[in-house]
Amino acid sequence: MLRHFQLTQIELDRFRRGPLGPHFDSFASWLSQQGYSRESGMRKIRLISLLSYWLEQRKIGVQLLDELQIAAFLKAQRKPLRRHHQVQHTLGQLLQHLRRSKIIPNPPPAQAESPTEHLIHDYRRFLIEERGLCQTTLTNYVPVAQRFLSHACRAKAVLLRELTAADINGFILRERITFSPKRVQLTTSALRSFMGFLYLRGQLATPLAAAVPTVATWRFSEMPQFLEPEQVQQILRSCDQSNACGRRDYAVLLLLARLGLRAGEVVHLCLEDIDWNAGTVLVRGKSARQDRLPLPSEVGCALAAYLQKGRPFCATRCVFVRMKAPHEGFSSSVAICDIVRRALLRAGLQPVRKGAHLLRHSLATQMLRSGATLTQIGQILRHQSAQTTEIYAKVDLAALQAIAQPWPGDVRCPR
Repeated sequence: MLRHFQLTQIELDRFRRGPLGPHFDSFASWLSQQGYSRESGMRKIRLISLLSYWLEQRKIGVQLLDELQIAAFLKAQRKPLRRHHQVQHTLGQLLQHLRRSKIIPNPPPAQAESPTEHLIHDYRRFLIEERGLCQTTLTNYVPVAQRFLSHACRAKAVLLRELTAADINGFILRERITFSPKRVQLTTSALRSFMGFLYLRGQLATPLAAAVPTVATWRFSEMPQFLEPEQVQQILRSCDQSNACGRRDYAVLLLLARLGLRAGEVVHLCLEDIDWNAGTVLVRGKSARQDRLPLPSEVGCALAAYLQKGRPFCATRCVFVRMKAPHEGFSSSVAICDIVRRALLRAGLQPVRKGAHLLRHSLATQMLRSGATLTQIGQILRHQSAQTTEIYAKVDLAALQAIAQPWPGDVRCPR
């Protein structure tokens, strides 16, 4: 498969020398499958050739190749080479490829976890297996538990039964100095979850979850940010559907604007989730919830155009993948928010909020103006609680004006 990169016979003979020589073709084949161009692939192959020559000079077999040998190789190279992040990334890809191919053994198990690390590991497993929470929630909750243990225990032995409400209050006050009220509110939610977990395990003498204070934030203090229907159309028209990237972005934006999907739900959308015969799509939402929604013809046509003429050939089952190599699914919802931000920039729109949720709010607002009830909106947006949908009542100005009391006018207070 080295011939895919249009190498001469002299280059082929040189690359196939050394301990890594027999594995160059399989690695080059993997690079091709991941969509690397000839230039990018050649840079990676030349680096691996340099590593193979280094191993040959030191009479090190491929079976002994691991992270320590990679570190020694980089240390022996010129400073600009060993500091370049793409070099380390390529060498990591080689190790993963050789381990997948059973050429070299997997790395030895990590050292025994400390009591704190073991506790955090159990808490993470509890959130996944017992609570059924998604990766985004884990990303928010687990670091809070780690910071709390570091603050409360101060590198001493974990004496959980000695924790008090004062430890919790001190931690929240410390967080308030660094983070915004909204972020501290998230911290308190995570801390209640962690305290509940510890109490269920019998590691707390009292249920300290009730001792976590509330943070003064008002749910209805702000108006939900949204776009007008013509602005949403302006964003959709900004996608150049004559190229693969434009087809992908157009399909993503339609899922957000017509179905009100969250960014993470778009990231986790798989090929098998689309039922073309029934005209439905399976949405994997929060807390491992799954909902099958009707697929509007406009959205279905955009998805079909992207899958047929825009999606790169790759092994991942994710619907939406990176346009640049390696061709794989998005790592997080940030990529979806970036698609929205770029579309807003192309359309010349500058709303206060520029994330993917802006289109979700816009859909709810338009439904409300068209006569849908809050219950119907909650069903479309798949809210688990009716209170989550209540915020959209603030944008129904016509209904609010009907119940608003007249302003008393210029009434002066008596002295």
